[in-house]
Amino acid sequence: MDSDRPRFAFSIAATDGKARTGEIAMRRGSIRTPAFMPVGTAATVKAMKPETVRAIGADIILGNTYHLMLRPGAERMARLGGLHQFMNWQRPILTDSGGYQVMSLSDLRKLTETGVEFRSHIDGSKHMLTPERSMEIQRLLGSDIVMAFDECPRADRPFAEIEASMELSMRWAKRSRDAFDAGGDHAQGAALFGIQQGALDEGLRARSADALREIGFDGYAVGGLAVGEGQEAMFATLDFAPGQLPQDAPRYLMGVGKPDDLVGAVERGIDMFDCVLPTRSGRNGQAFTWSGPINLRNARFAEDTGPLDPECSCAVCGTYGRAYLHHLVKSQEILGAMLVTEHNLAFYQQLMQAMRDAIAGGRFAAFAADFRRNYVTVSGTANS
Repeated sequence: MDSDRPRFAFSIAATDGKARTGEIAMRRGSIRTPAFMPVGTAATVKAMKPETVRAIGADIILGNTYHLMLRPGAERMARLGGLHQFMNWQRPILTDSGGYQVMSLSDLRKLTETGVEFRSHIDGSKHMLTPERSMEIQRLLGSDIVMAFDECPRADRPFAEIEASMELSMRWAKRSRDAFDAGGDHAQGAALFGIQQGALDEGLRARSADALREIGFDGYAVGGLAVGEGQEAMFATLDFAPGQLPQDAPRYLMGVGKPDDLVGAVERGIDMFDCVLPTRSGRNGQAFTWSGPINLRNARFAEDTGPLDPECSCAVCGTYGRAYLHHLVKSQEILGAMLVTEHNLAFYQQLMQAMRDAIAGGRFAAFAADFRRNYVTVSGTANS
């Protein structure tokens, strides 16, 4: 960690419409924005070596508080030197708060004002996760960007339930801020992000943003989207939600998404993303290309010796043909998951770089239109 670098500094180099490109400077390195963070749930980006993740262009990865607190355990992680040393990733790591995973365990948890009591999905052991404990766990992990503890209800829940949940999340945000500040040396090297909630409702989102602004955070996440509401509803919410947040701080859209989701969200002012899709799809034989996603299990690739994506500059596309990748996937060989995952993550980083370049060049609208024209979904229709 470079003590001469700032703890956290966000600068915007260029804007084009609502789209922004810039940089987050931290002690473990800079993060170019818009940024896509590969997901390293259990101290590993699945099927990838950390040095390969960096080589394909990732500036930051995501770790998961819930999974790491259960296995190997936050206190053990601290004794082993922290998450960076444990997994051999020396650049920034963002850790989510554990709230989303805990909330998804609807049959295994009990929610109160204090926090959430839940049973481990691994061994059934009982745990209590509160804003204070979440901050402690993320400190023990050695996180660079810490997320406030929140609740994330589905967007289709009744209004009163979503409102109450948002208000609870804002009270937890204040407790997260207080606990983070009390962390002392942890707060000197890390940043804290608040999470806006309110589902699809503009008024609730505005109230949430006002509460977060009053508490004060280094960055702000748009939470509670990509939970089943569909792209149209998500984009409609992003038409107003990012603008409700401070303009001089990074905006992070949690859990998103497909390549066309990323383009549409950047178009609406989002700076940071994470999603398991490129790695999960890679393990299941789906590859993302500039022409759209393809299923390598399809028999039409059995004798196709061409590259996975002729427009991709990654090592996989430069070395292996579609027929070989088809064979690996169909044979359930581990190498197939490794290679398709590497390509997918490289494609996502190339997409982010292309968007950064387009914004800097004042041609983002043209880039987005061209991308949508060429990117064809599995159903055979261009994305709109």
